[in-house]
Amino acid sequence: MTLVLSQTEVRALLPMERCAELVAAALVELSAGRAVNPLRKGMLLPDTPNLLGMMPGYSRDAKALGLKVVGVFPDNHGTGLDSHQGIVALFDAADGRPTAIFDGSEITAIRTAAASTVATRALAREDAGDLALLGSGTQARTHLEAMRCARELRRVRVFSRSRENREAFARREAERTGLDVSACDSAREAVEGADLICTATSSREPVLLGSWIADGAHINAVGACMPKARELDSAAVRRSRLFTDCRESAENEAGDYLIPLAEGAFAPEHLLGELGAVLAGELSGRTAADEVTCFKSLGVAVEDLVVARFLLERGRELGVGTEVDLGGASS
Repeated sequence: MTLVLSQTEVRALLPMERCAELVAAALVELSAGRAVNPLRKGMLLPDTPNLLGMMPGYSRDAKALGLKVVGVFPDNHGTGLDSHQGIVALFDAADGRPTAIFDGSEITAIRTAAASTVATRALAREDAGDLALLGSGTQARTHLEAMRCARELRRVRVFSRSRENREAFARREAERTGLDVSACDSAREAVEGADLICTATSSREPVLLGSWIADGAHINAVGACMPKARELDSAAVRRSRLFTDCRESAENEAGDYLIPLAEGAFAPEHLLGELGAVLAGELSGRTAADEVTCFKSLGVAVEDLVVARFLLERGRELGVGTEVDLGGASS
C-alpha cells in the first residue's frame, strides 16, 4: 500500500523543531558521502519564468529512496498559491514498490526553513535576535518560525515589493507570534542593523547589498536556485564566510556564488564547504563575533527524502493519511 498525505496532513505531522533534527542528520550524511544526491534536472517552460524540477536521491542511513518533482511558478506570489508546487514520492529500497506520495510544497516550505534553523544555530552569534526578512510569502512565514526555533528574537522587520503583502504579513505574524514585527518601505531599511537576515524572494537580481550588512550578521540565502539568478550582490558574498548545503549543487546552480566568481570577486576557495561538515566538527563555522556568515541554501533531495521517511512512519503510526493500492505485483 502507498500512503498519501495532503498539505494539511504534512503540516500537522512535521513540527519545525523535529524537521530541523532530520535535516541536520541528512546534511551530515551527505557531507560524509553516505547519501546519493545527483544534481537536479530542470525543464524551463517556454516563454515563462516557470520551471519543472526533478530531484532523485537516496539516504542510506534513513533507507529513504525517492524523488521530488516540483514546479516553481514565481508568479504565484500573492495569488494564494505557493510558488513551489509538487510531490515527494518514496520507494521501498529493497523491492522498488512505491510506499508514499506526499504533498511537496509543504515539505519544501518546512524543510527549507528547517535547514536555515540548522545553519543559524551553527553559524550565527549566540546573541543574534534582530531579524530581517526579505520576502513575505510562504518561505518568509516558515523562516520566521525557523528563526524563532534557532534564536530568541527581539525584533522582526520585513520587506517585499508589494506594500499590501508586507503589511499584511507584519500584522498577521505580530498577532500570531506576539513579536515586534514591522513592515519596511525598503530592503535597506529592513536589513540595516539586523544580525539575522533571510532572503526568500523570487528575484533574479540582488535584493541584498553588502554595504547594508552589519558586522557579525548571519545570512540565510534561500530564494535563488539557478546559475543566472541571485539575491545577494557580489559585495555581500565577498564579505561573508560562505557555506552551502551541497558543494556540487552550489558549483552548478547557485548564482549567488557563480556570478561573483565569474566577475573575479573571489576565488573558488571562497566557498568554504558544506554545512554538514560544520555540524560534524570537520570545518570551522564562525570564527569571530564580527564576521559575516552566509548559508547558501539550494535544497537537496536527501533532505526531502529523510523528512518523507519520517512522515511515512509517523503517518502510519498515527493513522493519518490515505492508503492507496497502486498494484505493482508481477502478472
